[in-house]
Amino acid sequence: MKRISRLLLFVAVAGCASATRAGIPSPQGAYPPRDLSERTPKTRPEVTNFMETSSYADVMAFIGALPAKDMHVTTIGKSTQGKDLPLVIMSRPLVKTAAEARRLGRPIVLIQGNIHGGEVEGKEALLALLRDLQADPFKNVVDSLVILAVPIYNADGNDSLGAQVRNRGAQNGPERIGLRPNGQNLDLNRDYIKHEAPETRASLKLFNEWEPDVFVDLHTTNGSYHGYALTWAPPLHPAARFSGPFTRDTVLPLLADALRQNRRLLTFPYGNFSGRDTVNRTWATYDHRPRFGTNYYGLRGRISILSEAYSHDPFRKRIASTYAFLHDLLSLLASNHEDVLDIGRDADRMTTGFASTPNSSPLIPIRARLTLNPTMGDVLVEDVSRTPGDTVRYEPGMPPGAKRTGKVRANRMPIVDRFESALDQTLPYAWVIRPEQAKIVEALRLHGVAVEEMAERGVVRARSFLIDSIARGGTFQGHQEVTLGGRWNGADTVTLDAGTFVVRAGQALGILALILLEPQSDDGLTTWNFMDEWIQKGGTYPILRVTDRITMPLRGISDN
Repeated sequence: MKRISRLLLFVAVAGCASATRAGIPSPQGAYPPRDLSERTPKTRPEVTNFMETSSYADVMAFIGALPAKDMHVTTIGKSTQGKDLPLVIMSRPLVKTAAEARRLGRPIVLIQGNIHGGEVEGKEALLALLRDLQADPFKNVVDSLVILAVPIYNADGNDSLGAQVRNRGAQNGPERIGLRPNGQNLDLNRDYIKHEAPETRASLKLFNEWEPDVFVDLHTTNGSYHGYALTWAPPLHPAARFSGPFTRDTVLPLLADALRQNRRLLTFPYGNFSGRDTVNRTWATYDHRPRFGTNYYGLRGRISILSEAYSHDPFRKRIASTYAFLHDLLSLLASNHEDVLDIGRDADRMTTGFASTPNSSPLIPIRARLTLNPTMGDVLVEDVSRTPGDTVRYEPGMPPGAKRTGKVRANRMPIVDRFESALDQTLPYAWVIRPEQAKIVEALRLHGVAVEEMAERGVVRARSFLIDSIARGGTFQGHQEVTLGGRWNGADTVTLDAGTFVVRAGQALGILALILLEPQSDDGLTTWNFMDEWIQKGGTYPILRVTDRITMPLRGISDN
């Protein structure tokens, strides 16, 4: 009860102390602040009356114009086209390294904008918030958190400017925006498992080095006409068993209450309407798989949050909604910093404990489906007027002949906002990988999974997976996704050579390792063709599950 009672206090106080200190007019939290004329530097939208979004050069110039006080600027890596991807570190006292941040003993919060180049309000809101927090003369979240900001993650996509009506037709401005994919034509928010893009590899390196306690990914919807300024989601994979429920059932609902009470800003769990009939609609969320960043990060045992501004709102309003969401989220995290840290500590301790003793692991989902037991609730629907046959575009971001009416009504309908297990698996004591499969080890190391190596030849008890079927899907981002069917055989005695790789499940990232390595995972290394050269129907999967404790000496080869 300690966590919940502390968090409830936030709803009562967020609208007064935290909003006022950041210079945000209360109660609505309108953006930009009334004293914007005195704020410097200004973002590109602010100097163009919200007609334009920032280019990469604009972002770098804005960051360069911020005072060095309480802020350090570095990079996470380079884009496909060679642009440095800026990382802004903000805290008081100032830290410049992950080791210094951990010594402060406070939550590390990573906020990422612009993973899709045309979804631009997260980038703008984050830049403005960094400026305003830094300029705030009072004690604020910078004194309780370490903030890591990556405002322009997809720098190449951002600068592939074109007409909004072509690059992102369901969005209400600005007139020119970038493209969704990166410079390789990859959707970066589908790349977290296969990590083909340099941006993704840089992001994984950032995760491994800093181990943020919270990850926030800023997006913009392009779907249904609803009545919310912003929608949000926790990690959706049911294997995110520690941070997922706490984020979904406690953090985000309390944040939504604070935004509604103190700012009159309505938010809701992310989703879209299925079915055009307003009487028989369902509100359903998106995919659970960890190729999506916030789902992936939840499997690392940490709080992870998706923010989606409403694409049909004007650009200025979308920035305002994202700014308010970020501001109050940081206030919530700062006010409850001990609880935020406890979530990660509990996840690491319990995941390590699950597999440290053989055969003690609970069942963990490795495949999932939308819940078969949706809740019933009221969802706000925005009415849209339509003129059949009209080819005139009335509003930016609207189909020809369609126009927003501003009328919103509550419809009661099924709400499908979570997933349930479709296939469970336990954590083994360890997995073993043959020396000739070193590329799998390299992939695991990029994800931060600890890998060891057998120092001498030895014998273990292990199970093998017999492959009954191999299904290959259509081509997606250059890959034919693989799904295996089959069964695990009983444990046998197996002799392993020195140099065999061992991945013990009793580690902080044990659940992530399970998702990556299990043959029947619905979004693991098998899915993305890492195992193709070693799999065939009637054969055995190349990785074994060790059932008993390994007693022969091991040597570490990872950086963890």
